[in-house]
Amino acid sequence: MAKQEKYAITPTREEDYPQWYQQVIKAADLAENSPVRGCMVIKPWGYAIWENIVRNLDHLFKETGVKNAYFPLFIPLSFLEKEAEHVEGFAKECAVVTHHKLEKGPEGGLVPAGQLAEPLIVRPTSETIIGDSFSKWIQSYRDLPVLINQWANVVRWEMRTRLFLRTSEFLWQEGHTAHATREEAIERTKMMLDVYARFAEDYLALPVIKGRKSTAERFPGAEDTMCIEAMMQDRKALQAGTSHFLGQNFAKGSDIKFQTADEKESYAWTTSWGVSTRLIGGLIMTHGDDDGIIVPPRLAPSHVVLMPIIKKVDDTSKILEFTESLARELRETDYHGMKISVEIDNRDVGSRGWDWIKKGIPLRVEIGPRDLADNSVFVGRRDKSHRDKTSVKRDAFIQLVPEMLDDIQKNIYEKALSYRKQHTTPINEKDEFYRYFTPENLDKPEIHGGFAMSHWCGDSECEEKIKNDLSVTIRCIPIDSKKEAGKCLCCGKPSGHRVVFAKSY
Repeated sequence: MAKQEKYAITPTREEDYPQWYQQVIKAADLAENSPVRGCMVIKPWGYAIWENIVRNLDHLFKETGVKNAYFPLFIPLSFLEKEAEHVEGFAKECAVVTHHKLEKGPEGGLVPAGQLAEPLIVRPTSETIIGDSFSKWIQSYRDLPVLINQWANVVRWEMRTRLFLRTSEFLWQEGHTAHATREEAIERTKMMLDVYARFAEDYLALPVIKGRKSTAERFPGAEDTMCIEAMMQDRKALQAGTSHFLGQNFAKGSDIKFQTADEKESYAWTTSWGVSTRLIGGLIMTHGDDDGIIVPPRLAPSHVVLMPIIKKVDDTSKILEFTESLARELRETDYHGMKISVEIDNRDVGSRGWDWIKKGIPLRVEIGPRDLADNSVFVGRRDKSHRDKTSVKRDAFIQLVPEMLDDIQKNIYEKALSYRKQHTTPINEKDEFYRYFTPENLDKPEIHGGFAMSHWCGDSECEEKIKNDLSVTIRCIPIDSKKEAGKCLCCGKPSGHRVVFAKSY
């Protein structure tokens, strides 16, 4: 009988995907649940990934002329009431502040006191309060466009939470822009979607489909919502970024008006767009394996870990000196506009190699007496088996590290793309569609077909029926989809194109 492979993560993806996800986060020391229900503590390794997301994405934003600002955490209730559709979309998720201080109660505990004249909403998103500032900043067409982004936290009171993917409080960025014309605002909406797609594919190594949301799936109050959708390893979709064309709806609610070049008064055309810490969840579920997370090198907190192996006391100083010297040279090596980040782990524990595998560091380097004698290092890559290690001459290794990192980045992207292609299927018939999304193993309802490319007539009733029957939604109408005559798989009415159906997070 063949020896059964052992993995660092229990259960494996195949055995219990949702529990595997939680165990990967724990094993990689990324985050943990907080004492506040539905919120999380992001630990240093997880937060370092977020910092790299922020740094790189912020640079891409600024290349398009966007500037950063910051707006209040609290939003007056009256601000949300100005935009009825918007507040209706977020009402059930809002956290409300009604008192401004605490005092000692009659039985000795603390109780709220000093009721506010107007309740304050802890921001679920900032369109309304940023709109108030825009109404003051914008008077003339000469003041436009206004291109603003903020990095912040938001609160959406979730009942069922999962670390990174859906928490009551999370970190994100939200961009908000105002323009003189409809065309400029639409162009900006598309531009920011392209930025997100570029970031997802070049940095997260996450293949995405760019598309447009159906009317039912649009951001509350928007005229149009564009998105990028990615496939996770349980074949569910993850919305990895959205960009909204808001028309003049929010401008009218916030009174964002300006004098045009021909001295007429007009409302501004606005957009908003955002991504959040759920990108880290997407990274885990796209690239992780049964040994832990695999971090794309372009976002890795550290690129290389050096692990000196000391078997004799007499070897200690020589091996540590060799290790420190190697670290210094690596830290002077350029990699996509930054320096290689190096960890030195000289703990005398047998599990340290596995610790770094579970954390997903791209390159693991062992340095023992034999390596020292041969002026070499022993290298393992996270995109390969933990047993697959290679001896490389020291100087050659320093030269090869950027190339190795790029190769890992490329390999994990191509693996994810291949997986998505394998589980994306054109389906024309309703019965086949329903079978595709019905689990063969009822004990594992998370296992299903994948992405179904099917015809839809555009009727929200058909969309709603499929959602109610199967918990399957239209993830997007692909931007690059070709016109194709067909019949709606739900009602049989004519359809001009296929859309992406999937279960989702």
